[in-house]
Amino acid sequence: MARTSLTVHPDDNVTTLMDSRPEDRLTDEGLALREPVPFGHKVARRAIAAGEAVIKYGVPIGTAIHDIQPGDHVHVHNCR
Repeated sequence: MARTSLTVHPDDNVTTLMDSRPEDRLTDEGLALREPVPFGHKVARRAIAAGEAVIKYGVPIGTAIHDIQPGDHVHVHNCR
């Protein structure tokens, strides 16, 4: 079954997972998840280069500290 994801703004480069099925690796947007991601956490919708803004709700919420691939978990280990 596909994971439910929430993308609020068309400029968002992340989406938020809205269910508790980390074993499922595909979102309802067709994004393949590269790792298990918990409920409420963000996943990259596209590649985000180190130093690039992480965009959620159409606004920057942090900066990537490493290159992030589509489907990667976006959290404190790869953005500040």
